[in-house]
Amino acid sequence: LVHAGVEREIHVAPDLIEAIGICDRNSLAGVVRAWSAKKDLKEGGSAIRDLTGCRLDFADGAPSLLVYPSDREAYGRLTRLLTMGQRAARKGECELRWSDFTDHAEGQLVLVVPPDRLDETFEEDLKRIAGELSGDVWLAAARRYGSRDLKRLSQLADLARSCGAPMVATNEVLYHHPKRRALQDVLTCIRETCTIQEAGLRLEANAERHLKSPAEMARLFAKFPGAVEHSVEIAERITFDLGQLRYEYPDEPVPPGDTAIHHLRRLTWQGAQTRFEKGLRQKERRTIKRELDLIEKLKVPNYFLTVHDIVRWAREQDILCQGRGSAANSCVCFCLGVTAVDPTKEDQDLLFSRFLSEERGEPPDIDVDFEHERREEVMQYVYGRYGRHRAAIVATVIHYRPRMAIRQVGKALGLTEDITAALANTVWGSWGDNVP
Repeated sequence: LVHAGVEREIHVAPDLIEAIGICDRNSLAGVVRAWSAKKDLKEGGSAIRDLTGCRLDFADGAPSLLVYPSDREAYGRLTRLLTMGQRAARKGECELRWSDFTDHAEGQLVLVVPPDRLDETFEEDLKRIAGELSGDVWLAAARRYGSRDLKRLSQLADLARSCGAPMVATNEVLYHHPKRRALQDVLTCIRETCTIQEAGLRLEANAERHLKSPAEMARLFAKFPGAVEHSVEIAERITFDLGQLRYEYPDEPVPPGDTAIHHLRRLTWQGAQTRFEKGLRQKERRTIKRELDLIEKLKVPNYFLTVHDIVRWAREQDILCQGRGSAANSCVCFCLGVTAVDPTKEDQDLLFSRFLSEERGEPPDIDVDFEHERREEVMQYVYGRYGRHRAAIVATVIHYRPRMAIRQVGKALGLTEDITAALANTVWGSWGDNVP
């Protein structure tokens, strides 16, 4: 975790955390939720930066790294690295080697995580890393509240000076408030498939792995000048934000020498001649023109062309398919043959705005169902047409629902199955975040 705004801002706002770094292990699973929470805070009048990062653990014994992409290009390299590591491992795992990282290291700001035991091997690794990634390497240091805390920090400070990797204060945060320690213990037991009574040293030694104020961080590292200031330096060098990401649609469906919007307009008007059996009335013409103008303004014609391309191919193979959902409110989708219902039969202006509008500030969502038995053929067409390096099945991150949470927590607390089943039955359905 990176705390920015410490020391330099301490006389103004000693309790203000300006930035928080989010680092999941070999994954970026949590950064979107963090970014969304940041936006909610900003709307509520609180400003805080979320720094997108990742902890990389290596399979070849290299020291773990906290990696923060400094710009959009570096973020792209980091995601490619993680994709490569996950494709090389079993489902749910990620296998990375040091050489994999060096191939994607450009633009990454690196904090080296020291092992529990500081030995000559780690010193050699730190010197090598600092040499290979000149100017972009720091040595992460955190207070563990043990009897040898200050001695360990002194050793880290010496290593930092001798290896050319400045020491930076971090916090190893697992939760935002000390009272969440009990929940962290339960989650540890769930991960380790044991009960609280059996967990022993697998649990954290204390409740100190929580967010701390800049003033507290400055006090904890008072004997090591520069450690806290380096966190400010790192935060200021990170210009990347998830808000910079934009959809990048394929160019394949656009004929050479043509533009996406011109090709889409031509396909739409051609389709309109056959889709409207009684001919095009003024109402249909106005609707089609208005939609096409909005599609051009929002710069999403390639998206419509891509969906049309896939549907066209499926129909040529006699594969049943049908667009559904809010796309059925689009006259352009109807003319392209993606949907089957004429949306101009009723006043659909309000419904179309749910599909595509300037106010939403995001691209439309066109859902297409393909017959189950032949869906694999469509997927292989997509891979072949657009390349496996640019096409993928979307992954989802599973979140606990109340009933499953009750059962898992019950096991961790050592409750019997009949008790946890009775507790789970007090919750109706799968949604919600409250347990009566």
